[in-house]
Amino acid sequence: MSTGFREQQVAAELARARREAGAVPPPVEEWPELDADTAFRIQRHGVAARVADGDRVVGFKLGNIAKAMQNAFGLDQPDYGHLLASTFIPEGLTVDRKDYIHPFVELEPAFVLRSGLRGPNLTVADVISATDYVLPSIEIIDSRIADWRIGLPDTIADNGSTGGVVLGAAPHRLDALDLRDMHGEVAIDGEVLSTGSTGAILGNPVAAIAWLADRLAPYGIAFRPGDVILPGSCLRAVPLDRPGTVQGRFDGLGSVRFDVV
Repeated sequence: MSTGFREQQVAAELARARREAGAVPPPVEEWPELDADTAFRIQRHGVAARVADGDRVVGFKLGNIAKAMQNAFGLDQPDYGHLLASTFIPEGLTVDRKDYIHPFVELEPAFVLRSGLRGPNLTVADVISATDYVLPSIEIIDSRIADWRIGLPDTIADNGSTGGVVLGAAPHRLDALDLRDMHGEVAIDGEVLSTGSTGAILGNPVAAIAWLADRLAPYGIAFRPGDVILPGSCLRAVPLDRPGTVQGRFDGLGSVRFDVV
């Protein structure tokens, strides 16, 4: 079996798992040689199929950047993925947990770009100059890999375990924020379940975005004006295992919320 055919096969299996809200075994169990570069080609096959069906790429994400997240999911390196328009959920709408397999929620500052960014060798100053504004956001992560038995190639092939994105609607300029140490928390029905600081995102989320752009540059990927970039969660992910109102809040940046049934 050729490598290209195998990549397409894994991409199709993951796409079916997403559509049916079912899970599949980790790809590395049947393909032990699978590495991050090949997994990213699988991811791109899956994204291209969704775009061909009418979806569109609107940004990129970095995942498992904070030690709390790496420890929770047994990873020692960040993952990364495409953000597709179909995964964005308007704030205040109700999310049905049955549309997901085993979801968690993360709190992240979402960057919206004024101008493009292309690595390699980006600096923090490049990211600051390219940023239009920042929003509070909640990412719903959901793995198509059974029981979250993920290694790095598995989660990259699965588009960084992206499930959904909810953006807050109050933009803030970077110069109004101290992203080196901004407290954040996630609560369900008013019960705070996880807390953290943006300093856990590679010391500063701005640096994390430069890292992501540099990491994707060898694949010919550049960030475009208007792209939404998620730099990763600053706190341990919270299981989305009960109905209620989910709210994420950052000191100085505001809050974002949605309901779960």
